[in-house]
Amino acid sequence: MIDIGVMGLVKSFDLEKKILDGLTFQIDTGERVGILGRNGAGKTTLFKILTGELDYDEGEVFIAPGKRLGLISQIPVYPAEYTVEDVLRTAFSRMERLKGEMDALAEKMAAGDSSAATLKRYGDLSARFEGLGGWDTDTAVSKVANGLTIDDSMRSRLFSELSGGEKTRVNLGRLILEDTDILLLDEPTNHLDLQTTMWLEEYISKFRGTVLTISHDRYFLDRTVTRIIEIADGKAAFYSGNYSFYAVEKERRYQERMKQYLKEQAKIRQLEKAAEQMHLWAFMGNDALHKRAFSMEKRIQRMRTTEKPTKAKKMNAQFASREFRGDEVLQLRGITKSFGDRTLFSDIYLRVEPGERIALLGENGTGKTTLLNMITGSERPDAGSIRQGPAVVAAYLQQIIRFDHPERSLLDTMLYEKKGMTAQSARNRLAQYQFQGEDVFKSVSSLSGGELSRLRLCMLMDEQTSFLILDEPTNHLDIAAREWIEEAVEAFDGTLLFVSHDRYFINRFATRVMVLEQGGVKEYLGNYDDYLEKKRREAEGIEERAPGVTRTALEKEKKRDRQAREADKQEKARIAAVEKEIADLEAKIAELEAQSAQPEVYSNSEKAKENALALRKAREALDEKYDLWAELSE
Repeated sequence: MIDIGVMGLVKSFDLEKKILDGLTFQIDTGERVGILGRNGAGKTTLFKILTGELDYDEGEVFIAPGKRLGLISQIPVYPAEYTVEDVLRTAFSRMERLKGEMDALAEKMAAGDSSAATLKRYGDLSARFEGLGGWDTDTAVSKVANGLTIDDSMRSRLFSELSGGEKTRVNLGRLILEDTDILLLDEPTNHLDLQTTMWLEEYISKFRGTVLTISHDRYFLDRTVTRIIEIADGKAAFYSGNYSFYAVEKERRYQERMKQYLKEQAKIRQLEKAAEQMHLWAFMGNDALHKRAFSMEKRIQRMRTTEKPTKAKKMNAQFASREFRGDEVLQLRGITKSFGDRTLFSDIYLRVEPGERIALLGENGTGKTTLLNMITGSERPDAGSIRQGPAVVAAYLQQIIRFDHPERSLLDTMLYEKKGMTAQSARNRLAQYQFQGEDVFKSVSSLSGGELSRLRLCMLMDEQTSFLILDEPTNHLDIAAREWIEEAVEAFDGTLLFVSHDRYFINRFATRVMVLEQGGVKEYLGNYDDYLEKKRREAEGIEERAPGVTRTALEKEKKRDRQAREADKQEKARIAAVEKEIADLEAKIAELEAQSAQPEVYSNSEKAKENALALRKAREALDEKYDLWAELSE
């Protein structure tokens, strides 16, 4: 049974560009589908069309009759006097109306109305009320609130006073309580801590309806969806499986398209060589062969049916790392911090050694950002000491990015903050971070969260750094940008300390997980999956039987990890170099082909021969580079 059907959907916000251009897909009852696409691809626009918030220009949209849609996107505005409890109970508006009519009928019956019609109406309403769970609303609210860590004190607070993350949790709870048939989730994990995100994943796994999710949280997608729809150029591409399957399958499809392209190009080059030879023979006196050569060239043009596959352009930059000599990067001893009567943490000890990659985790409000601010010197602890190694050069990417002069343009910001940099160098640097053309003249205040992150990274990566500190580095970034920063972090040779809710990022980089909880810190060796497994064993009371990891063993593991990363980095660099050589050769061939069609060339036998020879050598070199690319990409 189809829950959602979209056929030939077209939507544009101006005459020049269609956001959606013939989008077509269907969602069956009970499916879990992830909606992917770059920022601006039209994902949120699609959701607004499905809910009726936006009209569309062309096409058809079908929602199964009787199915109720629930959307988590923008936080609704509620009356100023509404508490969290009031917001949660808006989910029961249907039942409240039923209860009101039942109460009115009960008063009539108490006043002596015992007519058959009144009794029947009351009985019908009671059955509907009970069927909707009307007598169990208190239990339902408490169950959902507990799952989303909405405690009793929070339930009594005004909704308007909550933080963005708290409002997201409450709105999610309201949606769940509404008992919708189709859940539309637009970045549902953006403001959730790890515990709440895991609860949401568990809820979705048990949800009996249909789920469509827009998310940049790849770990969340892996655990919640079974099909991917990618929106690109206004149309849909389909992948059966979760995000990890999608990533592998997308690369496989690219490789297949590239092989097909290379195969076709090889055949085209054979015909081009034949046409080239005919032109040479024609220059030697057989003019009739020119006509045959031109006819062959027209045939070649008709054969060019396969476009060269391309990948999304990535930002061409990496952290400028500085060689570190020393045996200690950072040491925290007895760190304590309180705000008023509330103690964030007390007596924390932490030692960071060169080359470590440490993830700092904890629920919202446990003090992760505060601890990073103390490490970087913008806040002071109440007690204890913080010491960085004397040769350490640290760089800090904050979660909330601010610039002292947001009214300045991107170009002026670069010139003011990077003294001595020329305007052209600044523009070149900004272009590496996808700020091109007129974008450099936009004011910093007009940038989105993701664009602000890119701009700050643009400045950080120019610094010689041995210790990189990141606070939610993938926030506000789409998947393509997240992959880029991951590649940059992968290539960074120094020490890494980071706070993140992005479990995909944590899993990839963490060699040690530090968890802030109950005012202290707990340590787990390994990545995020290792941490989850150890937590599971702790909960089940299973003792760790593996022998303890010695410092020597840990150092060996770090060395092997660094060597593997270095080898991978070199391989990627080699492939990138070959791809650039291919692009240069293709440009050269195009130039030579254009020259061969010029009268001053083809009418001069000597110039024609020189051009033909250069063209043949360029094509042979291109063949070799394509073969090398295919070999390296296997």
